[in-house]
Amino acid sequence: MKFRKYQALGNTYLVLQDRQDFSLEGSGVSRVCDWRYGVGADGILLPGTKDKEFAVRIINPDGSEAEKSGNGLRIFSRFLWDTAQVGNERFSITTAGGRVFSQVLEQGRSVEISMGRANFSSTAVPISVSTERALDFPIELRGIPLRANAVSMGNPHCVIFMDEVNPELAHSLGPELERHPLFPERTNVQFVRVIDRSNIQVEIWERGAGYTLSSGTSSCAAASVARLHGFCDDAVSVHMPGGTMQIRIDESFEVVMRGPVQFIGTVDLDPECLLMS
Repeated sequence: MKFRKYQALGNTYLVLQDRQDFSLEGSGVSRVCDWRYGVGADGILLPGTKDKEFAVRIINPDGSEAEKSGNGLRIFSRFLWDTAQVGNERFSITTAGGRVFSQVLEQGRSVEISMGRANFSSTAVPISVSTERALDFPIELRGIPLRANAVSMGNPHCVIFMDEVNPELAHSLGPELERHPLFPERTNVQFVRVIDRSNIQVEIWERGAGYTLSSGTSSCAAASVARLHGFCDDAVSVHMPGGTMQIRIDESFEVVMRGPVQFIGTVDLDPECLLMS
């Protein structure tokens, strides 16, 4: 089974290039994504087509399927460009979280994607509250009072603004928020510090993957909520441990994401990798 491995701001994905006669179902995905026993990755991308257009399935390290991933989509776009399936033109990709439009720039080093509209509807997220929107609502963890904001970018997000953010905070509170009873499908979590009207700092706990150095949809979610509350303007630089993403948001909250992608190399996976010792 052959893969191409890429990284986008420290977030790595394996793109399946050649499927052979063995499966990655169940524990196989976790094994391959493990840094010690497998190849090491934050997820696996499975290329496909739908209605004669490009499509991709996004598999998390725990074997669950993500509706959408901004870093994963930039990586998938670069894969299509590397394999001469697209050129410099704009093209569409279908995901479980909706259709996006992508363009590879700077000779493959950067990708810009129209990610769709940030949806603040409680039903769309989904989040189990009685209000139409779940914005700036109180939630308490371990006796710590927080104010949370729910938004969908085709996948669920919980955005929390704080005076200071750090990896320890994400590791500590992220897992509990991911699986909080309010979120029936679990949620991605962003801890956000507003630097100024053009810059925010974000620490991320990703649903199905855990702590991550960067996330495209998380960047879109955090910037969209910041703009909704009037904390930021329509162009926002999102600073994460893995690097910086550029986000643009129009008046209807259509979101455009731009960020780097880097090819790491090819991987030829042997079936022995999946054997548990």
